[in-house]
Amino acid sequence: MDMTLREIYSAFGISRRTIQGYEKAGLISVSGKNERGHLLYNENAQERIKKIRLFQQMGFTIKEIKDIIDAPKDVQKPALEKQREKLKEETKDTELIIYKMSELIETLQH
Repeated sequence: MDMTLREIYSAFGISRRTIQGYEKAGLISVSGKNERGHLLYNENAQERIKKIRLFQQMGFTIKEIKDIIDAPKDVQKPALEKQREKLKEETKDTELIIYKMSELIETLQH
């Protein structure tokens, strides 16, 4: 079922500006207008928004998403593997910071 822009940003918890950014980047497109003149997004656009959001949660930029969203599996897989390794490194860095912060908190309690 087609959804209006308002329904899209309500359903996905994203702003109108974000949707417009996806359109500007060529990631999604409007499928038409309803009788009231509101923009409509078909099920394909809705699925792409879900996929875009997932890639964003994984830490990919819009440009990177644009490069891989429609790419074949042999292109997507290495990109995902590289991003996974990057996230693992960031996690290690975060864990080290948390450890150091805990040590500092401990010294402040005495």
